[in-house]
Amino acid sequence: MATTAKNKSRRAAGWILLGAAAAVFCRMFPLFHVVPLKTLVAEKQAQTFPAAAIAQKFWAEKLLPAARKTVSADVLLAAIEENPASARTNYGHSPGLSDSYFYFLRGVGRVVSVSDDQIGLAVRPNSTRAEIVLETGLLFGNALRDGSGLLNAGDYPNSQDFNDLAAALNHLAETGVLPELRTAKIGQTVSFAGCAEVDDESTDLHPLQVIPIQATVQ
Repeated sequence: MATTAKNKSRRAAGWILLGAAAAVFCRMFPLFHVVPLKTLVAEKQAQTFPAAAIAQKFWAEKLLPAARKTVSADVLLAAIEENPASARTNYGHSPGLSDSYFYFLRGVGRVVSVSDDQIGLAVRPNSTRAEIVLETGLLFGNALRDGSGLLNAGDYPNSQDFNDLAAALNHLAETGVLPELRTAKIGQTVSFAGCAEVDDESTDLHPLQVIPIQATVQ
């Protein structure tokens, strides 16, 4: 009986020591951390790519100033009519190995057609047809991101961030440029700057479809 009591006492002491060791281990190496919800939200926001802020800064500090120096629409249209390949070489921009390419241009045109999502402009004095079409509907694609050649995909290792930047630039055009452009009426004059993406020369050059970054209706 005495031996049995001693064994029980030893086992109890062993469990106590094991429990104490486990408590020390958990204190030094906790299995989980309690983190305040505000801290989690702040960390997540810090990790989120600030596409809107970057787009706004790029728009104001680089894109609009560059638009004042880019090729004039009448010069570009004449070059395209004379030799599309030469016009692409002299005035176009193609990111990476893409088959499509972009034009960054500015100009003044007379409104000759109006639809729900496009304004047609005759740019040259004797023209009566739409040579430039300004998009006025919902904007998609990468023309504003890639058209100027001022943004480098290599600066954005995360491709989703680069795509978010394109969407943010489209949103700036939709909210800051298109509302005034939608008021244009046939016969009015529009001064504009914008980017055009050419995927198929047989359809995209005549007329040249432009997403505007700037437009003034007179």
